[in-house]
Amino acid sequence: MAYPRMLEAIEGAQYEIRLEVYAFELDVIGSTFVDALCAASRRGVRTSVILDGWGSVAHGREIERLLSASGCQVAIYHPLAAALVGRFRRDHRKILLVDEKVAFLGGINIGDSYGAVGAASASAWVDLAVELRGEVVTSLSARLRNRRAPQASTLRRALDRSAPAGATPVRVHLSGLRGGRPLRRRYLKSIGAAREEVLVAHAYFLPDRRLVRSITASARRGVRVRLLLPGRSDVPLATAATRRLYSHLLRAGVTIHEHTDSVLHAKAAVIDARRLLVGSFNLDPFSLVNLETLVEVDDPELARAARLWFEGLLARARPVTLEDLQRASPLQRWFLDALGLLVLRVAHRVARLLALR
Repeated sequence: MAYPRMLEAIEGAQYEIRLEVYAFELDVIGSTFVDALCAASRRGVRTSVILDGWGSVAHGREIERLLSASGCQVAIYHPLAAALVGRFRRDHRKILLVDEKVAFLGGINIGDSYGAVGAASASAWVDLAVELRGEVVTSLSARLRNRRAPQASTLRRALDRSAPAGATPVRVHLSGLRGGRPLRRRYLKSIGAAREEVLVAHAYFLPDRRLVRSITASARRGVRVRLLLPGRSDVPLATAATRRLYSHLLRAGVTIHEHTDSVLHAKAAVIDARRLLVGSFNLDPFSLVNLETLVEVDDPELARAARLWFEGLLARARPVTLEDLQRASPLQRWFLDALGLLVLRVAHRVARLLALR
């Protein structure tokens, strides 16, 4: 669980905390984080929080009130009213930065959907984050403040434990108002360079044609490509659009599994058991225009740990075959294909409109 590590970092903060998160719920876990942030602010730690106006729409204002009362600086990025003046972009980042010493980045929001703090749950959403330490955190802090700093990088792995000491190449990519195409290129480059294996787990898998071509080309040249995709989703229409791609991917030799135990919310990939990509960045059109993060790590030990995480989920996931798809009636296949195509086209069109603003 990432939450205990995050709370431990907040409780140990000495001079600064920065939290930037898309969805922050005022439930049991959310209240625990609010209490920890308020306590830090009251003991003199400079604490700033950025919430997304849509992702945190249910409790954002109340969280802002509670945190502000304890001296925290709180901003809500593009609240719903901002849509009236054409501001639709979202802050989809998930960043916790403490004392320029430790940072947590990934796909994890704050709320009870992920299960109780320190307890595993079969129904908890599945997600992934990394804990970073060293110069890369100093660099990230400087970039978030829009000032120069040395480039990366050391990394300390945090899949709930510390990695052995030593420098590890790590790059943190941030997308801003110029869009997320540089982050997308990291996926294209990594998949295109794969020689043995590509593992991808994505909550909202709506890749454009070039990404689909890159994935299928890897499979056709003998790379073992396995996709872990949601069988249950908090956005069911996205799943309909994803399933429209199944037949094409399977015919190219891609293996597909659906996670059905709970909601799969991760955005991660492992390439050749040596490179890990993880962050808030989805392979969908909206991540090309939202504020996003992507961490790219070239480290065999970390990649192997992430691969074990994948394998554990794949062992419990439902495999999808061409035979499964053909069992549906022609009418069902036509309807699902038409629905998926409609969702995909609307998503890409809306994203293009957002990119113009």
